[in-house]
Amino acid sequence: MRYAVVIEKAPHNYSSYVPDLPGCIATGSTVAEAQQAIREAIELHLSGMREDGVPFPLPSSQVDYIDVAA
Repeated sequence: MRYAVVIEKAPHNYSSYVPDLPGCIATGSTVAEAQQAIREAIELHLSGMREDGVPFPLPSSQVDYIDVAA
């Protein structure tokens, strides 16, 4: 599955979350660390859902960039 991930700069690190998996969050000192941490968090989140017999939500979030004049 391919889930959209949001990575945001925080005051002292980067935080990431998955809109289609509520509660699936991670942090890292760098963008790369946040990416690795959220990948592991997604795997753990889905593993827990599998163990609980809960179906995985289908990815439905879309990510895009919009150019505007500033």
